[in-house]
Amino acid sequence: MNLNFKTRIRIVYFLILLTAVVIGMRLFFIQVVRGDYYKSEASKQYNAFSYDDFDRGSIYFTEKSGGRISAAIVKNGYKAEINTKFLVNPEEAFKKLSEIIPLDKDFFMSKALKKDDPSEVLARRLDEETELKIKNLKMAGLNAYPESWRYYPFDNLASHVLGFVGYKNDKLVGRYGLELYYEPMLKREASGSKLNSFAELFFDLKKLIAGEITGGDVALTIEPTVQSMLEKNLEKTKEKYKAQTVGGMIINPKTGEIIAMSAKPDFNPNQYAKTKDFSIFMNPLVESVIEMGSIMKPLTLAASIDSGSITASTTYTDKGFLVFGPSRIENYDGKGRGVVDMQRVLNDSLNTGAVFAMQRMGKDKFRDYMLGYGFGEKTGIELPQEGKNNISNIIGNSREIEYATASFGQGIAVTPIAMVAALSSLANGGLLMKPHIVKEESVKGLRNHVVSAEEIRRVLKKETAEEVTRMLVSVVDNALVGGVDKMEHYSVAAKTGTAQLVEKGKRTYAEGEFNHTFFGYAPAYDAKFLTFLFIVKPQGAKYASNTLTEPFMDITKFLLNYYEIPPDR
Repeated sequence: MNLNFKTRIRIVYFLILLTAVVIGMRLFFIQVVRGDYYKSEASKQYNAFSYDDFDRGSIYFTEKSGGRISAAIVKNGYKAEINTKFLVNPEEAFKKLSEIIPLDKDFFMSKALKKDDPSEVLARRLDEETELKIKNLKMAGLNAYPESWRYYPFDNLASHVLGFVGYKNDKLVGRYGLELYYEPMLKREASGSKLNSFAELFFDLKKLIAGEITGGDVALTIEPTVQSMLEKNLEKTKEKYKAQTVGGMIINPKTGEIIAMSAKPDFNPNQYAKTKDFSIFMNPLVESVIEMGSIMKPLTLAASIDSGSITASTTYTDKGFLVFGPSRIENYDGKGRGVVDMQRVLNDSLNTGAVFAMQRMGKDKFRDYMLGYGFGEKTGIELPQEGKNNISNIIGNSREIEYATASFGQGIAVTPIAMVAALSSLANGGLLMKPHIVKEESVKGLRNHVVSAEEIRRVLKKETAEEVTRMLVSVVDNALVGGVDKMEHYSVAAKTGTAQLVEKGKRTYAEGEFNHTFFGYAPAYDAKFLTFLFIVKPQGAKYASNTLTEPFMDITKFLLNYYEIPPDR
């Protein structure tokens, strides 16, 4: 009995010690680690009489050095308000206030003469100097109060990735992009409803144990300098060809880290309400499903080589066309080239050659490889509303014409992010990696989660990926715009794609309307980055080699220089 009593005493002592340690850690966290944050919160509570108590976690870009730079923050300022119950002379108030901030008189009077709603906001997002000037007027019923709002320091930069915060009913929440996807993590409780320190401690611990993630910050894989460079190239290309849409992304094919992602037109999340066409808020690189054209051919040839059905030197007789019952498939120029090998298929982008490679391995194997590349599933990237790939024509369909067109990228439609993940398998030795745009999640400094590279599965043998890479290097060195963009000291692998656009609401192709795609990676045999570009409805140029070769090479040269990549040949 005495022993049991001593044991109980020891247990109690241990629990007290454990509690003391936990509390001590929490106090250290509050006073040292997050001291500035809680000082700010205290200041808000002291100063606030009437203000929007808004708070939210931050989003950061990650520079190549590893440093963090703010992409989305909470900014503090002031708003000018009138209280109509105490406002004695509206005319005088307008005269004095309009000398400090620009005001429309009709707007002011419509607010000042309201009797049913005494508190009326006249202006928002004012600086401290303006706030002091308003307060120094010392007019009853006129004052300035603190307010906070979401702010994006780089305006349009990576707007499709970031999204924005907007009202849903009466609450400010994430509406698009990462702001929407990470809403549960980024949202924070209003300062006025905070628990005391000890209650908050155990509340936070309870949430952490339960696996809930709230009140956190997010660091992205997006490199701001590279992002800016990509966007400038996309804007230039869009203007040059008066295109409907252009887009692109740069990924590390070995890790799945997305270094840059953008589409044009874009928007300024600080002024999203000025955007009239809401469709611009959608991220076409994740949400849109499009036919990719001939950039599918390297994947088809890789599958056929990997299955042992062909080699790079396998030949066939190209007549320029193939007939499937009432349907006819032609090369882009309708011309036959006689006996050609698989390298020529890529160099000249021969539709008949892609069909030949598909037929040699058979429909079932072709379908299995397409599923292996990930086209039957979503990538799971940390962005909302990811589109669902449409490969229904080769799932449960026995018509050979469907498989034939799919082999060169028509008749099946996939998201750009899914295509980039699949193409990365050529650049990384045959692995399907999960693409991700988040580098780290942190929760109130209590827990950090670093997003690691995630291998989904092996798609191709390492030898197959290396062989197809060699073939794609030959495309750049000898065939792409006549080989004029060959880089003397760097190996670059690349392929273009041109696909007709399907008429809206129909199952037929629109005459003279095309979608151009382009992908490439460098240095080809130890790829540090893969670049994907697309352009919708370019004017004055029929083929992707005309529209996208120049921006791709400009981007590639920039990356090689910016990351100080040593020559590989």
